[in-house]
This record gives sequence, structure tokens and C-alpha cells, in this order.
Amino acid sequence: MQETERPGGRPRRKWPRRAARYLLLVAMSFVVLLPIYVTVVNALLAPQDIAHRPPILFPSSPRWSNFATAFSDANLGIYLRNSAIQSVAITLGAVATSLLAAYAFTFVRFPLRRVLFGGCLATLMIPAEVTIIPNYRTISDFGWFNTFPALIVPFVASGLGVFLFRQTFRALPRELRDAATLDGYGHLAFLARVVIPLSLPGIGAFAVFSFLGAWNQYLWPLLVTSSDSSRTVQIGLAQLAASDFSRVNLVFAGTVLAALPIFVVLLVFQRSLVRGLTVGAVKG
Repeated sequence: MQETERPGGRPRRKWPRRAARYLLLVAMSFVVLLPIYVTVVNALLAPQDIAHRPPILFPSSPRWSNFATAFSDANLGIYLRNSAIQSVAITLGAVATSLLAAYAFTFVRFPLRRVLFGGCLATLMIPAEVTIIPNYRTISDFGWFNTFPALIVPFVASGLGVFLFRQTFRALPRELRDAATLDGYGHLAFLARVVIPLSLPGIGAFAVFSFLGAWNQYLWPLLVTSSDSSRTVQIGLAQLAASDFSRVNLVFAGTVLAALPIFVVLLVFQRSLVRGLTVGAVKG
């Protein structure tokens, strides 16, 4: 039994607190992982087995062919491709525009800089539902209905990204800019060779959030698309669920396939995400 001495000389036992902490973490992990496990199990069952009571938690003969059927027969391959194009393009566009705007607000002096930055912050206060009608009319006027530009262009600028990157850039020493000027670096060279490498954790965290937000979009793609050639995976899953209840196992299989890119992104960029969220939290 591990004991430590308190300031008053009395022993203090650490293991009860540690055990309670581990139990809490296990309980929280169970709550989070159980719905995911049930979804995977249902994706491996026959349709009549999903309604079985008590529910089947350990399939004796899993049907792995459900994933192939959902990918081909339900057109999920096309929907996943469209979502990948949309999400990657939105992420790259949002990161690029946010980097350039945040750099200008941090290192470039120009008239009305504070006013324009306040306008960027004001966009964070506007609910997304308010912009749907103006964006829809703009897309229609440009003739972009049922195209990838309609899915991508309204989201390539982010006030949140500008704010996050500006706060990150302000933490950089001003002497770096002076030294770069003496070395003959222009604004773009200084941004690419100095600012971005020093800000990678924050950039990675924002990129992950942008990708997840774009991948999970439902309402906007539903409004601006009308054919399978441009519809995203969230729309495809909703159509599959509403079309034929006898193929509900394919809905679960499609849900697992749609969630796989999210898990891959989180797994690959988890370190960048954690570092980006905690940067500046500890000083000294």
C-alpha cells in the first residue's frame, strides 16, 4: 500500500483516489464506446436479427458482406467520394484564407485594421441558419446549383480561424519579424518559412475541426444538391434509411463506413489536436 507523508506527519493514501479516477474513466469510456460497438454489431447482422430481443451483442456469424453491399448497391462509394472532395477543399480553403487574414491583422499595419477584425469576430455571433437564404440565392444566381462549388465556396472563409490564428501569431516574438526583414524576407516568405512552422499545432487543430464540420454537414448539401453525382454521405445515409426498412443493416454498415474517415483523421492528427488545444495553457 503506497503512502506519503502529509505536512503534519500523518500518512496519506493515494490509491483510493487513483482507483476512483480509473473507475470514472472506465465508466465514461463505456458510455462513449457502447453506442459505437452496438452500431458495428448491427452492421454485421441480418435485418431480422437487429430486432431480436434481447439484443444480439456478439454475432455468431457476422455478415461482412454488408459493408460491400452498402458501398456498391447503396451508392455510398459515390457519396463518400463527394464528401471527401467537399471536406478536403473546405479545410484547405479555410486554413489558407484564415492564415492570410490573420497574418495581415497581426503583422501588417493598414487603415481600419481593428474595425475589420471586429467585423470578422462579429460573424461568429451570426447563426448559420441566418445565412442560408442569402447563400442559396447567391448560389442560384451564379448557376452553381448541384455542383461542388455550391458545397465548398460558402465555407472557405472562417472568422473562427482568423481569430485563432491571430491569437497564435500574436504570441510569436516581434523580433522574428525584424530579423526576417533584415534577411530580406517579404511577407509571404516570412509567413511560409517562419510563422507557419512555429504555428503548426494550432493550424492542425483548426484543420481537424474544419474537416469534421464539413464532413458532418447535412442541411446545406441537402438544399443545394439534387442528384447522386454531388450529394454527400450524410444525405445518402438519410435516403437509405428512408427508402427500405428491410435493409436497415445496410444503414448501420453505411454509418460505420461514414465514420471511418473521422476516426482516421482523429487518430492521425490527435497529437496536433491536443497540442493545438493546450498551446499557451502552461507558462513558465
